[in-house]
Amino acid sequence: MKHIVFILLSVAMLVACGQSYEEKKLQTRQQRARQAREDSAALKIAVTPTLDCLPLYVAADYGLFGTLGADVRLKYYAARMDCDEAMLAGRVECTVTDLVRGQYIMERGMPLEYVAATDACWQLITNRNARIRNLKQLNDKMLAMTRYSATDLLGDYAVDSVKLKPEMVFRIQINDVNLRLKMLENNEMDAMLLTEPQATAARIRKHPVLMDSRKLGLRLGAVAVRADLKKDTARSRQVDVLIKAYDMACDSINKYGVRGYGEAIARHCKVSREVVGRLPEDMKFVHAASPRKADIDYAEAWLRERMESDATIQSGDGSK
Repeated sequence: MKHIVFILLSVAMLVACGQSYEEKKLQTRQQRARQAREDSAALKIAVTPTLDCLPLYVAADYGLFGTLGADVRLKYYAARMDCDEAMLAGRVECTVTDLVRGQYIMERGMPLEYVAATDACWQLITNRNARIRNLKQLNDKMLAMTRYSATDLLGDYAVDSVKLKPEMVFRIQINDVNLRLKMLENNEMDAMLLTEPQATAARIRKHPVLMDSRKLGLRLGAVAVRADLKKDTARSRQVDVLIKAYDMACDSINKYGVRGYGEAIARHCKVSREVVGRLPEDMKFVHAASPRKADIDYAEAWLRERMESDATIQSGDGSK
């Protein structure tokens, strides 16, 4: 009899555990469904570990979006190309990008609206061991960049400025900005275009700077949203909150300096505190405003010429 009671108790306990497990699975499914609904309703912004995203990092870290009454979430990617694909796939509604990539997204069928021009800049930096002291010495060297981007445009500018044959500078597509920097440090690349804070990390290691986009008078950084968001009242309000929070964050960064947000930069951009401490002190962040038409036109003209050239090469009708 005692054995029967023990068996019945054991069965009851197993049933109870099974019910708890099923309940737990149901709860987990419900939680996932709720999280998916909330994420779908939120305004999602694609960001990369670069300093032009700092106002958004500050706004998110200090809860500015929520304080202003909107659910805005950052989605982290290692490369701008990944941000583009997320936009095109509908996983995000907004991205920090450059004007070349923005125009390229629109060429692929997704209309965008630029809500901010960022002060993103790029430097052409060479490997100190490659002993490249001027742009002409890029001949027969490897240059890391991202295709159809500001880095691609600036690479062309550098090559054309010293009348090198384009095919004699080998463009290597390395999209991940931190991987690109690591390849410089590991002597796997001769030269590359870097933005901040990766450019500072390279300069600390004594890698020479041969070109700076700021000296060319170009402002190619941008924040873009899907153009159709303005047709939706809720989405339009989220964009308004995004812009307001962005401006507030810019004001705070300009007041305390980029080094005042050193912890956020180190964490989000995955760089050392040494790099943060060596960032340019005069960096300023401007309020959200549309990019200059001249910059958009320049990016658009370069992109169209490059795409036409690539199409000609692929068709076998000519060579660049």
